Amino acid sequence: MKRPCCKGVLVVAELGRVGYADALAIQETMLAEVQEGGADDMLLLLEHPPVFTLGRNAAESNVLVSPARAAELGIGIVRTNRGGDVTYHGPGQLVGYPILRLKERGLTVVGYVDALERMLMAALMDFGIATSSDSRRRGVWVGRDKIAAIGVRVSRGVSMHGFALNVAVDLTPYSYIVPCGLRDCGVTSLHLLKPDVDPARVREAVVSHFISEFGYERARKTELRI
Repeated sequence: MKRPCCKGVLVVAELGRVGYADALAIQETMLAEVQEGGADDMLLLLEHPPVFTLGRNAAESNVLVSPARAAELGIGIVRTNRGGDVTYHGPGQLVGYPILRLKERGLTVVGYVDALERMLMAALMDFGIATSSDSRRRGVWVGRDKIAAIGVRVSRGVSMHGFALNVAVDLTPYSYIVPCGLRDCGVTSLHLLKPDVDPARVREAVVSHFISEFGYERARKTELRI
C-alpha cells in the first residue's frame, strides 16, 4: 500500500562509484543529521567496487573462497551492521541507501522492507520484468533467481543501508558465495533479461517509484563531497 499522503522532499544524491567503507561513513554522517532534524530524508544512489558484505548474523561459511583468494580476485570482504546474510556488490549494480524517518512515513521496520520490495518491483515492471517477493526470503525475485537484495538497519527510527539491484553487474562473483545464505536459489540481472536497457533509465525509474511508494511531494538532487 502506498503512503496515504504526500509530504516532504526526498533529497537524492547520485555518487557514482564509492568504496564500501567510504559509503558507510557517508551514511553514518547523514544518519546523524537526519536523526537530529538537520537534514531532509535522503536517498543515496551509487555502485561499489567489488566487495562481499556480511550482515550482522551472516555465517562466514557462506563465503566459499578464502580471504586470500578473494583478494586475488580483487574482491574485498567486509562485515557490516545491516541485516541479512552475505551478498556481493560490484560495478553495474544500482545500490540505494535510503536515510529515512520511518515514523513520519507511517512505517514499521517490516513495513519499510515491504515498501522497498514494492518499489523495486514497480520499477522493474516499467521495463516489462514481472517479479515477486516472499516475506520468508527478502528481496525481489524473477522466478527462483534474485534480482535485488535488501538489507537494512534502523537506528533511533531512521534507516540506513538498503537495496542492491542487479542492473548490468557481472554475476560471476556470486558463485563464490551462498547469496543471502540461500543454497537453492540463483541470481539474475536486468541486463540478462533486457540487454538494451539504459542504466540511467533504471535510476530514474527507481527514484520515481521511490517518491510514489513512500509519499514524498518531489525529489531534489544534490551533490555530496566524498
